[in-house]
Amino acid sequence: METFEIDVDTSRQRMVDISEKLKRFCRGRGDGLVNVFVPHATAGLALMETGSGSEADLKDALDRLLPRDNRYQHAHGSPGHGADHVLPAFVSPSITLPVFGGRPALGTWQSVVLVDLNMDNPQRKVRFSFVPA
Repeated sequence: METFEIDVDTSRQRMVDISEKLKRFCRGRGDGLVNVFVPHATAGLALMETGSGSEADLKDALDRLLPRDNRYQHAHGSPGHGADHVLPAFVSPSITLPVFGGRPALGTWQSVVLVDLNMDNPQRKVRFSFVPA
């Protein structure tokens, strides 16, 4: 198994498409599986279409589902930070994809997106792990 870690800054955008970095990692590795993992308690990964407004739609849906107010038991950090700790229950911190011929088998409109609504920590790590077939 091979593993590589990237740094992602989410201070300017809360959802960052990491598909190109994933494709570079998979290039030349043949067939197998790639796992993408975010080692953070307040971030997750989405497999979704980008550039068509879907990012804003997802953020709006998450804001409705996880309001940023003082209802949470987990109460440290910025107002509503408790919602950040619930996010990974809805937006998984990992995904596994098949890789064929050194390319992740994404659908035509699918991208891998880091979702990070936590404004307290914009410096994130994402780990790619490849397991050959």
